Amino acid sequence: MKREFLCLVIFFSSYLLSYAQSADTAVRVGSNVITLSEVIVDKRVDVARFISRIKNDSSFYKAFKNLRILGYTSLNDIRMLDKKGRPIATLYSKTKQIRKDSCRSMVVLDETHTGDMYNAEKQFNYYTANMYASLFFTNGRVCGETNIVGDKPLNLEGKSGMEKHKEQLKMLFFNPGRRIRGLPFMSSKTEIFDAAIAGDYDMQIDYGIKQGIPCIIFRQIVKPGHEDNVVIDEMITWFDEMNYDVISRNYHLRYDALFYDFDVRMEVEMGRFNGLLVPVLLRYNGNWKAITKKRERAVFTATLFDFNPGE
Repeated sequence: MKREFLCLVIFFSSYLLSYAQSADTAVRVGSNVITLSEVIVDKRVDVARFISRIKNDSSFYKAFKNLRILGYTSLNDIRMLDKKGRPIATLYSKTKQIRKDSCRSMVVLDETHTGDMYNAEKQFNYYTANMYASLFFTNGRVCGETNIVGDKPLNLEGKSGMEKHKEQLKMLFFNPGRRIRGLPFMSSKTEIFDAAIAGDYDMQIDYGIKQGIPCIIFRQIVKPGHEDNVVIDEMITWFDEMNYDVISRNYHLRYDALFYDFDVRMEVEMGRFNGLLVPVLLRYNGNWKAITKKRERAVFTATLFDFNPGE
């Protein structure tokens, strides 16, 4: 009897100790409950400070701004698909951005395309391809740009129709997790740390290696059954442990409204050139539809390399 009692005491003691250790890995920052891995607990990461850095991160957007002041070569693979996933139009090209005298221009080194990717004036027939072009292609000669975040910020002022829809997706793309004003019925669903949607996510901070760089990993995943309350279903970001720069980010954006809807997955990998963070790989897989346009299903990959400071 004593032996059975002793075993019972040991069992419950182990259970309570395990529970206490598990409970110690959950912390509250504002309205959000965040689970910490054992490594993060051992490293004594200042979680509140880390979350503040996430909220105010500009490294992700700045990495794309850096493309405006550098030369580079890009491999471009754009495929428009039908509802069964079969290609209906494709574009494969190799382009080179040239930076000279504070201006940038682009030359096409090689290109093949199929289907109706272009119209008779060689303008893109698809707004997904147009959005890609606005990120990685240069039309003519563009001068006077900088990589300063806050210089010509993304906004909807003066935009309407398709240009407005493209800008909205860019805002989500560059600023995931922040409140984006001017998005009807959506603004309150994009700010992942807002108290109103704090209970819609499971959040975790972990530690790992990405591209050989020690990183703090932040994961936020929508809870089952809460998908209609948010726009970002999932986002995983690898932050450089030394300076909190975004090294890599995977995310799933989804929204369904009267005027348009989208379901998009993206992966972004960063690299460095002359101390500047730059995107070196971007993968997109998704579809979106505006009320006046046909639904577009697309996959694209951008591979950037041979960065140079220009002349």
